[in-house]
Formats: sequence, structure tokens, C-alpha cells
Amino acid sequence: MMKRIWMVPALLLLLSFGTAGQNAGAGCSRSGEREDRVVLGDERTGEYYPLLKGQRIAVLSNHSGIVGDKVLSGGISERYRGGDRSLVPFGDPVTGPHLVDVLLADGMDVRAIFSPEHGFRGKADAGEHVGNSVDEETGVEILSLYARGSHLPSAENMEKFDVLLVDIQDVGLRYYTYYVTMHHLMEACAAYGKKCIILDRPNPNGMYVDGPILDMQYKSGVGYLPITTVHGMTLGELARMIKGEGWMEGADSLDLTVIPCLNYTHQTRYELIQRPSPNLKDMKSIYLYASTCYFEGTVVTAGRGTEFPFEVYGHPDYPSGGFSFTPRSIPGAKNPRYMDRLCHGVDLRGLPDEEIIAAGTDFSYLIDAYSKLDLGDAFFQGRHFELEAGQTYVREMIEAGCSADDLKKRWAPDVEAFRIQRRPYLLYDE
Repeated sequence: MMKRIWMVPALLLLLSFGTAGQNAGAGCSRSGEREDRVVLGDERTGEYYPLLKGQRIAVLSNHSGIVGDKVLSGGISERYRGGDRSLVPFGDPVTGPHLVDVLLADGMDVRAIFSPEHGFRGKADAGEHVGNSVDEETGVEILSLYARGSHLPSAENMEKFDVLLVDIQDVGLRYYTYYVTMHHLMEACAAYGKKCIILDRPNPNGMYVDGPILDMQYKSGVGYLPITTVHGMTLGELARMIKGEGWMEGADSLDLTVIPCLNYTHQTRYELIQRPSPNLKDMKSIYLYASTCYFEGTVVTAGRGTEFPFEVYGHPDYPSGGFSFTPRSIPGAKNPRYMDRLCHGVDLRGLPDEEIIAAGTDFSYLIDAYSKLDLGDAFFQGRHFELEAGQTYVREMIEAGCSADDLKKRWAPDVEAFRIQRRPYLLYDE
């Protein structure tokens, strides 16, 4: 098997990240870095390398699995391009080494990579079928969980490893599918007696909890657990809850370990360096996603096929008010809704981040479009809207003329109950 290192030379990789022994002091900082910076789970090799010795390893990850979210060329001001705060695309040379690189450089036996939605390189469209392959740089087999057919790993693939490492950047929303992939692999690990280790990462929307809880009659690939839209948990915390609440087959038999972040709380404003998926291109889109993703279940476009997806909304028949856009076929949005058609709508890019975060799950945008298009029930895309919203009452209240505040009042008791339910599984202060 080839063991070439991507992005950075092997010597630089080893100097920057060290071996397991050198990383055992997990609170240490690299030269020029603050002692209180957030330390990701994947950096704490002293905590999980002993669990990997003599084991065959599979990794659930994608382009976001950069160890320590390292930016080689400098500090946070260099994370963005031209002042527009666009997140770095996969393979940009300013980013540090991937977890797979580090494992191979330190002599670990990496047998397979499981890739989630959008593929290992993070470039495929939402829901696009991605086949199995071999990573050209390392020779490691890539096992897609978004190939045609089941999203569950086969028995043959489960026999290829002993330990599963999970290192992937989630954004903390119920309809964001990476946690669903993690859930499937947790069940598979329980069924086949494999150890599961979550290398935890901060949740960029971990500051609050909001939105309706999924009614499990609407369980699907875009909503798999009875959790709020914004659950406010890291993947490590959510994995603990999945096991603890018995939300998976074989929960009692799963050997689960979470390697927590250091110097992180749920009020830490953690900004990503890479796009977690093709259409979340900056932090504002990640904050707005808690509200604008609901347009995916309507006739309105949230801007796929533009340079500002999930930061705008529009429709060819929305009343013209000065803002227009035309979706095009681009990487990550090959066939966007209303491709090559002029859409009128609303530009949300000028909203301050603090205002977006304070509003939480905000249906005012969707209610505005519903009112102005005046399509009645034809505004909604059948059952797809309920799969996103998670409840029947959301559509019913919007059609009855209720406000976004009315909706918040309706789900407020469920949010409080969920906050209490999740408390035993939290690893970080609220």
C-alpha cells in the first residue's frame, strides 16, 4: 500500500504534529499558539494511540478531518479569502495534514476510509451517489456509504477493520446528514464487535438549542433522531446520547470512546477553516442554515447554484424588489432548482451574525415567501417539507397565518425537555 502524504511534506507533518509520545501532553500548544486555544480530539494522540496499537483501523472522515484545524500560513485572519470569509476549499495548501496522513506517518494500520454524503473529497452534490474507490495519494480503500443501495456497510467491509475512528466536522443540525452516517456505523460496530472512537470537534452552532423535535413518523436520511433542529451538541456528545438513550440497535454492546476537545464550552464561538460541505461556504451560511434549509422542502430556492447558497432565498415569481439571482450548474450544485432562470428574492448576507444566532431557528423568511407567492399548499413540496421540519404542525400553523414567534412558542416546551434529556451526555459546560 502506498503511504505518500498529502498537502504537506512528511517532515513538516512530523515536526508540526509530532508522534504519539510527543502529543501525550494534550494541553501543550504549538509555537506561537495560545495555551487556551481549542484542542481538537484528533490532536490528542496520547489519549487514543494506545487504543490503536496492533489494530486494523477504519476512519469515518472527509475533507474536514484536518488535524487540529491547522492553518499552516498563519492565524485566523488568513482563514478567509479577500475579506469575504469564504471557507477554504478542500486541498488548499494553507491547511495542515489530514488525520489519515498523520496515522500513516506514525505507522498505524489504516485499512479503510468510510466516506459520508458528498464523498471523501467533499465535492459531490447533496444525496449524490458516490462509488467506492482508492485514495490516489495514500492507496487506502475508500468505502462510500452513499453508493447506490443501502447506506449501511456490508459484512465484508466490516471485517476489514477492528477499530473505527470518527473525525468529521458536523454543524449541529438535525437535517445535516453526517451524524446519520455515524449512527449507521455505530450500529454496525455493535453488531460486529468493533470498537468505535469519536475524535470530537466543536459544534459551530453549539451555542443554543432550538426548533421542533422530529416526530419519528418522519424519520429519514435528513432527520433520523428525536432531536431538535439545532441540538447544540458535538458529535461525541450526540454519540453518547444515541447509545445512552438506546436510539440504536445493540446500544448496550457498543464499545464507545469519545476523545473530548480541550478548552471548549458550548458558548465558544468556533469558526471553521474548511467548508464542511459544498454549499456551506462561510460561517454566515452555517448560522443561517438553521432557518434557510427549510426552503429545501418548498418551491423556493435557497440559492444553490450561486456563490451564496443558504444566504438568500428566491423564486421566479417572487415580487421584484431589487435583488435577483440566477442559479447555474456549478460544482456541488450540478442541477440546482430554477437553473438558468432569473429569480427574485431576499439577500440575507447583510444580517449581523449575532442577530442570526439570537434568532435561532427562524421561520420568518419562509413565512415571508409563503405570503408573497400566494400559492397555498402548493408552496410546499409534499412530504419533503415535513421530513425537514419534523412535525406536521409547522405547515399547518404557517397555512393558518401564524407568525414565527407563534411557532417558537409551540415548540418551546419540547426544547426545554430536550435540554434536560441531553444533559447527562454533555462533555462541555453550557
